[in-house]
Amino acid sequence: MALPLNLLPDEASPEWMNKADNAWQLTAAALVGLQSIPGLVILYGSMVKGKWAVNSAFMAFYAFAAVLVCWVGWAYRMSFGERLAPFLGKPGVELDERYLLGQAFLGLFPTATMVFFQGVFAAITLILVAGALLGRMNFRAWMLFVPLWLTCSYTLGVIDFAGGYVIHLSSGVAGFTAAYWVGPRADKDRKNFPPNNLILMLAGAGLLWIGWTGFNGRAPFAASSAASLAVLNTHVCAATSSLTWLVLDSFLSSRPSVIGAVNGMITGLVCITPPAGLVQGWAAILMGAVSGSVPWYTMTVLHDRVGLLRRVDDPMSVLHTHAVAGTLGSVLTGFFAVPKLCRLFYMAPDWEKYTGLAYGLQDKSNNAGFRQMGVQLLGVGFIVCLNVTVTSAICLLIGLAVPLRLSEGEMRAGDEAVHGERGFVLAADRVRFEITKNNSVYDMEDEAPSIESRSLGDVRMV
Repeated sequence: MALPLNLLPDEASPEWMNKADNAWQLTAAALVGLQSIPGLVILYGSMVKGKWAVNSAFMAFYAFAAVLVCWVGWAYRMSFGERLAPFLGKPGVELDERYLLGQAFLGLFPTATMVFFQGVFAAITLILVAGALLGRMNFRAWMLFVPLWLTCSYTLGVIDFAGGYVIHLSSGVAGFTAAYWVGPRADKDRKNFPPNNLILMLAGAGLLWIGWTGFNGRAPFAASSAASLAVLNTHVCAATSSLTWLVLDSFLSSRPSVIGAVNGMITGLVCITPPAGLVQGWAAILMGAVSGSVPWYTMTVLHDRVGLLRRVDDPMSVLHTHAVAGTLGSVLTGFFAVPKLCRLFYMAPDWEKYTGLAYGLQDKSNNAGFRQMGVQLLGVGFIVCLNVTVTSAICLLIGLAVPLRLSEGEMRAGDEAVHGERGFVLAADRVRFEITKNNSVYDMEDEAPSIESRSLGDVRMV
């Protein structure tokens, strides 16, 4: 492979770069990218009514592209560069090769690797927000919302191994808040909104689940033992949570549900994200049981009893699967975090302050345990307040420029009215067929040809 003219061989593979760590970070970034494209694109496009398949998938697709451009344009430096104010970073362009080929802040891989990985993380956050807005948000408003929310809502000193606060709690609260301002779907859609393809939905959910290997496994920024523990805990917690939800559906609801099992998988993945490499395996199982039961209760029981929850239309239930599950993970991290594992992760002399309450009580270091639990709860409160405020301001601002909500006619028609495109074209959908037989052409409109006529010649849709 030829090197760039201005790049010497030793600069292409400098001594400071750990090749294994760099390879793992790039692999993990690709896995997280696959969670979005195609994972959530498929999941959203298949979990909605057929007439919204294109719009729902396209919202995710657009967000992925828009975030990456904004990320290298100014948002990465705002998140990881110099501070302009206590909670505001200084914007900066991230396209100079002299900077991108230099050491990232841990010195194990190039900054370009760090920029890409954090970019796909930011992208999936916006795509999760989209889950609360499907089936009625004006696409032009969404095009404005993505860069504005990315710019104004990303920063904290809590134990957060892989993004439970900044991604899941943020997206859940922001999605629910935006859904409040956009308003509900059309009454007909809200009452009857069946998935258009459950098998395809499972494929999207599978990409999301396996992609979480990179989501949590990259958090130590090294191909280390902490990364291995994080990956194992992630999948054990997700499996336990999915099974817990399935059992509750089977015995306390009407029947076992595929959608319920997927919801349980998601809540388990979200819950284990803050402590993935910081807790014991038995704690991951306990967290899976909690994440499969508490969000199940809030979604299936509490949701119908609280007026605000009933009023706000959240098609993908991001409040329950991400905000509630993210809060559980954050709080349980403050309880189960193992001091030794925190030392391996933080590699800092003051690691003793990161002590889960359970171990603080055991080691008689109660102050450290209660302090960490308080910090975790404070972090939850900060994220909730920040996202309610910022998301509300952004929605009100966008509403001055373009309507936040589609018109009633567009909501009745769906994809064809919004994009002029359809997700599915089937033989039963009044399609014209052109049938060739003995050099003659027959046009049949409004009905598909019979099996007999198919066997007489070539059949193709026009």
